[in-house]
Amino acid sequence: MPPGSPPVGPEVDTTPRPLPARIAIRGQYVTLEPLHRRHAAELWQAAQGADDSWAYLGSGPFASADAMARQVMDMAVTHDPMVWAVRPVSTGIVSGWLALMDIQPRNAAIELGNVWFGPRMQRTRAATEAIFLMLKLAADDLGYRRLVWKCNALNAPSKRAAERLGFTYEGQHRMHTVVKGRQRDTDWYSIVGDEWPHCRNALLAWLDPVNFAADGTALRGLADLRARLA
Repeated sequence: MPPGSPPVGPEVDTTPRPLPARIAIRGQYVTLEPLHRRHAAELWQAAQGADDSWAYLGSGPFASADAMARQVMDMAVTHDPMVWAVRPVSTGIVSGWLALMDIQPRNAAIELGNVWFGPRMQRTRAATEAIFLMLKLAADDLGYRRLVWKCNALNAPSKRAAERLGFTYEGQHRMHTVVKGRQRDTDWYSIVGDEWPHCRNALLAWLDPVNFAADGTALRGLADLRARLA
């Protein structure tokens, strides 16, 4: 830049990133399947006794299996968000969903969101791997530079999950939106650029079977692994 020019950001590859494809993704502990109406019955069963799990989502809880099926069918035909059903290998039963959304190919930015896991899947290796597979698809396979996580500012479990996964807190959009008739402040998190390989390596180390004791307890947490790999 000529002397005295105003400061500008670094040059980047401006090639638009590909859109995610509606394909199955298989891991060690979980298979992600493009959401389909055939998943509705299993999701309804996974949701039983879990009304509080919908507190911060735009949908649910559902009054009937038909009501959930209608929501599933609506989500199954959208391309943004693009939603996957989550089938843990340990049970073989679909127990949740998650999405890639706010997809911005020209900005190489994409959000992981609309995450819902039934009680039997929460805090499991399958849950962590499902999120990892989405992030890996976005960053490694499709080349997105900015990975976004955002949540209701009152949603403490979601904020803890973002920090555990290695997302950096960016700030809060006050009075950002209205969900189910209630005002929502939104907390924003991101993994950007060269931060992803470090987060990816820590996730891979955490998911490695050698990181688990015989009772299934993780021997090292993600924060510890990120510190060790720094």
